[in-house]
Amino acid sequence: MYRSAPILLVLVLAACQDSPRKSSSPPAHAELIAHESELLKLTLTPRAQQRLGLVVQPAGGGSARQVRQVTGEIVVPPTAAGGVPTNSLTNLAQVGSQQAVADGEVARTEAQARLARIALTRAEALVREEAGSIRARDEAAAALAAAQAALGAARQQRRLLGPSVAALGDQSVLWVRASVFASDVGAVVRGAEAMVRPLGVQGREQARGVRPVQAPPSADSAAGTVDLYYALGNRDRQFRVGQRVAVELPLAGRTAGLSVPSSAIVRDIYGGEWVYRMTGKDTFVRQRIEVASETGGQALLARGLEPGAQVVTVGAAELFGTEFGAAH
Repeated sequence: MYRSAPILLVLVLAACQDSPRKSSSPPAHAELIAHESELLKLTLTPRAQQRLGLVVQPAGGGSARQVRQVTGEIVVPPTAAGGVPTNSLTNLAQVGSQQAVADGEVARTEAQARLARIALTRAEALVREEAGSIRARDEAAAALAAAQAALGAARQQRRLLGPSVAALGDQSVLWVRASVFASDVGAVVRGAEAMVRPLGVQGREQARGVRPVQAPPSADSAAGTVDLYYALGNRDRQFRVGQRVAVELPLAGRTAGLSVPSSAIVRDIYGGEWVYRMTGKDTFVRQRIEVASETGGQALLARGLEPGAQVVTVGAAELFGTEFGAAH
C-alpha cells in the first residue's frame, strides 16, 4: 500500500500538467470595421435637397494637357539683358557694396560728360567767332564722345547688378526659377504659360499664370537639373523673394479621362479629394477621388469614378457641412 503512494502522486502531478491553463486576454485585438464608404451615406428628403440647391450631373469624358510639377524659387529679375537674377543664395552684402561702387562710377562719368559738353560748346562758340581753332573744337568733340562712352559703360555695369538691395522686396514683377530634370526639359512646351502656387496650398485657388522669359543659362550638374525662368506679376505682394513655390510646367500631348466640374470637389483638412456621388433615390455617398489636373473650371480625374457616375456638381460643400453636422 505504501509503495503505491509515490506512483499515485506522480499520476496526479502529470494530470495537473496536462490540464489546459486558463488563458488571459490577448495583448492585441483586431476587429473588422465597415468600409469608409459605408459610413458616409446620406439620405436627404427632396425638400432638403432643394434647400441645399443640389445639382447632379454624370461624370463625362474629358482631356487635359499633360503637366509636370516641379519646385521653384522666387528670384529678382535683372534690370538689363545679360544680368544675373538675385536669389536666396546671393551675397546681398557683396552685391550692395558693388552697387555702391557702380553708382559712384556712374555719377563720376556723368560729371565728366557734362564738363566735356561744356568744353565742346565753348570751343564751337570760339570757332564761330573766329577766335578759336578747329583743332581745339575737334579735340573737345572727341573728349565728349569718350566721356559719353564711359558713361554708357558705367550705366550698363550698374544695370547688370540689378535693382538696389533696399528695393528687392518692392518689385512688381518677379521671376520664378523652376528646376527641371534634364531628361524632362525636351518635353516642356517652352512657349506656353505655366502655373505657380505657394507650397502647401491645395487646389488652384491661389495659382497664378506665369509666362516664359529668356534668362542666362544656368543648371545644377550635381542634381542633374536645368533652370527655366518665368515672369510673375506681383503687384499684390503675395510672393516674396526666396520663397519656394510649386510650378506646373506644360508638357507636349494631352491626357484623356473622366472629367467633373471643379465645384464638385471638396477637400478635407488632410488634402484628401472627394466628390458626393448619388447612389440611389435621395441617397448620397462621399467618395474619394484623385485629381490629375484642373483647368478652366474642369477637373480631370486620375481615379475614383467610372463613366456615367452621378456626381453632385453644385452644393457639394453644403453636403460636406451637412455630413459633419455643420449645417442642418
